Amino acid sequence: MRPDLVQSYGNDSLPRYTSYPTAPHFSPEICEVDYRKWLKSVPLQQPASLYLHVPFCRSMCWYCGCHTFVTKHDEPIALYASGLRREAQLTAEAIGQRLPVSHIHFGGGTPTVMRPETFAELVDLLRSSFLVLPHAEIAIEIDPRTLTKPMTEALASCGVNRASLGVQSFDPAVQQAINRHQTFDQTATSVERLRRQSIGRINFDLLYGLPLQTVESCLDTVRKCLELRPDRFSVFGYAHVPSFKKHQRTISDDSLPDSLERHLQSETIAQALLDAGYVRIGLDHFALANDSLVAAGRKGRLRRNFQGYTDDTADTLIGLGTSAIGRMPQGFVQNVVPIRDYLARIAEERLATTKGYVLTDEDRFRAAIIERIMCDLAVDLRQVSRLHGRDQESAVVDRARIDSLIAHGAVTMTTDGLSVNAGAEFLVRSVASAFDAHLVHSAATHSRAV
Repeated sequence: MRPDLVQSYGNDSLPRYTSYPTAPHFSPEICEVDYRKWLKSVPLQQPASLYLHVPFCRSMCWYCGCHTFVTKHDEPIALYASGLRREAQLTAEAIGQRLPVSHIHFGGGTPTVMRPETFAELVDLLRSSFLVLPHAEIAIEIDPRTLTKPMTEALASCGVNRASLGVQSFDPAVQQAINRHQTFDQTATSVERLRRQSIGRINFDLLYGLPLQTVESCLDTVRKCLELRPDRFSVFGYAHVPSFKKHQRTISDDSLPDSLERHLQSETIAQALLDAGYVRIGLDHFALANDSLVAAGRKGRLRRNFQGYTDDTADTLIGLGTSAIGRMPQGFVQNVVPIRDYLARIAEERLATTKGYVLTDEDRFRAAIIERIMCDLAVDLRQVSRLHGRDQESAVVDRARIDSLIAHGAVTMTTDGLSVNAGAEFLVRSVASAFDAHLVHSAATHSRAV
């Protein structure tokens, strides 16, 4: 525990660095015309990944920072799914050949609010439009409160082999404060159903820093989760941005823990998972020792994308659905956010891209540094600089921050590179930010560093 580091850096507003540059720097100057050109030049000899965004839930969790909408009816979801199917076709047509795909991720929202037959139609369309490889990972995000037996069976029949279940907290007081009432039995039933259908790769998502949350309630939640022994945990800090997400205004600032308490909660969860035999992956992921993420981390092949840490090595990520972000060798693209606008564009046989970013050589250089820091908690600056043909001395943008972190004993810097010291791993975003050339000019609101 380093209270001095928390007090010095804990309230900084910093990106999570799931991409570089981050989404606030995307521009409408990159549009559908550019994206179509990029799709035409996708390298077909390398497998790509697909991300499909399903922006619907049955109820609103007040902590949520995702683009999602509440509906009690199936019709809007079915209409949206038809738009997803057509967008996938349009994208495949723009590529011109069946692109091999090694990873598919359904995010949200709650993708499993689709009816089983609607989901099956969508997956069938993906398989006909793209060359989904036999051993592709097909992952889906699940709300255990609404997962049905027929939907679980549909997931299995469609080849889904990884499920990420939202847990957040089992503390009743916290659940009341965030409008998410979810029992342990609901979660256990979903896990049992998934495993019975041979969907054995299970992830749990936990949050700390929630209203009324305490260290003890975090520990109690972890203990209950460990009874179900998921393969992975993602442990995120709640990002309170009510100016960006209006429903977060129902959460009182006075009910939120300060940075020191957040840090205590985070480290308590981490230590409980380490004691239970999980391996820490980067900043906020934990996995069993035989998990592929652990192997990727040991080999220096861990990556970071919009879903967090991954062993997915694809350089092409195609985003489908409202607000979805894609990553191409040339840069990033993002779809329009409002569902009505998205469906209108697809109905006009247009791709839904409305903004993006063209990567420069400088961006690629800095992205490589930041990804290694975020994944390995260290970076060989000499090697990365040589690979990108850059001057190592120009790598650090915020020298004052690095010098401060060194003075606090959080970072060790050598002639070759730097590493984050033991006990300061929670400041990895602060370390990465010292290499971010865009941050100094950004007015975007980010989550707290701790």
